[in-house]
Amino acid sequence: RPVPDEAILAIPSATKGQLKKIYDTLVETGIPRIRILPAISQIVDGEAHFVLTREIDPQDLLGRNPVQISLRQSLRYLRGKRVLITGAGGSIGGELARQLLSGGAERLYILGHGENSIYQIDKELRVLQSGGVGEKATIVPIVADLKDPHHIQFLLERLKADVIFHTAAHKHVPMMEANPVEACSNNVFGTKNLLDAALKAGVKRFVLISTDKAVEPNSVYGVTKRIGEDLVLDANSRGNGQYMVVRFGNVLGSRGSIIPLFREQILSGGPVTITDKRATRYFMTIPEAASLVLQTGGVGQGGHRYLLDMGEPVVIEDLAMQIMRFYGKQPHKDVAIQYIGLRPGEKISEHLYGPDEEPVPTSYARINRLVSRTDPEGSAVPLKTLLENLGPVCFFHPEQASFYRNRRTLRALLRQAYPTLEDKDEPEF
Repeated sequence: RPVPDEAILAIPSATKGQLKKIYDTLVETGIPRIRILPAISQIVDGEAHFVLTREIDPQDLLGRNPVQISLRQSLRYLRGKRVLITGAGGSIGGELARQLLSGGAERLYILGHGENSIYQIDKELRVLQSGGVGEKATIVPIVADLKDPHHIQFLLERLKADVIFHTAAHKHVPMMEANPVEACSNNVFGTKNLLDAALKAGVKRFVLISTDKAVEPNSVYGVTKRIGEDLVLDANSRGNGQYMVVRFGNVLGSRGSIIPLFREQILSGGPVTITDKRATRYFMTIPEAASLVLQTGGVGQGGHRYLLDMGEPVVIEDLAMQIMRFYGKQPHKDVAIQYIGLRPGEKISEHLYGPDEEPVPTSYARINRLVSRTDPEGSAVPLKTLLENLGPVCFFHPEQASFYRNRRTLRALLRQAYPTLEDKDEPEF
């Protein structure tokens, strides 16, 4: 019996598990091209054409159904409030803004350092408003640098934000290994400046978006995010608000992430580059992560780290081969796979919590609270001392000019506080 050239999955009621089984069966039969029809609801709403199968959706690659959250209920605490999102031009920040727009916020401050990304999200939000979403909300685009404490203090005194979602950070691991001082300046001192200004301005709720790379960090990026977590918990102890951390892994389809890279490599004929056959990562869709962050911001208590349930880790090679098959390509035959080795700061696998932490379920699906078995800071150096030592490296001090932008000094200071950081020879500048 001849094998069909293409299979189209048109079962909108199928669960992720059922979809995976059907998909695997089709692959075993040797069907070279597998596509998915848009959901019937999309067709009825005029969002898609019936005759067109759609491109791969990141959610199709998750081995579980994304959590369904009632935004109306989760965003109740934000109705009539002034909400500031830093890094609003990024993947998570932008999705937070989109979901918040329909949540009844009075004012939505979208802040970022890059004018182009803030222009794009501002334009997108206003298009949504013209379609009837969040028509009463006032959208205020802000271009600012978190490393400028005076400007940040000036802004927060005038914005009078009730809630801050801090997503802004330099995130690209190998890039931050090449630019460690900038990673520290932005991710550590930018966060400190925002927290100090938030405390002075009386911000009631502050939610830091963190990462699994902050767990036993071996990269500069991971260390800076771990310090950021500690800064939030310290700020909570000094104020009357609810300042908390929400930690999760990678998000599917985010800017600069692995799926857009694989798609580009496949469509250009390959090879697809993978660091290691054993490499695994935790993944979550952008809308799911944003929804859970918003829910945690309302139900979470200050002074705690919260961990989103990411499901099971995904083998990166399997993910790459799935995407190839979705594009009708056979791995190793139509598109080569090249193993390039770990890049600076990368791990074979990530962990969502460390050996000194224990996740405790909350009464909310897929939201866990992390309980520390030891010193919650997790640093071998007191936070205040660490910041005092890092300051002259990140910012020019005339009496300590030899430390300014000295990468060797920076790595030594960070390793003293977090010994898990990779020990490698750095150029001085």
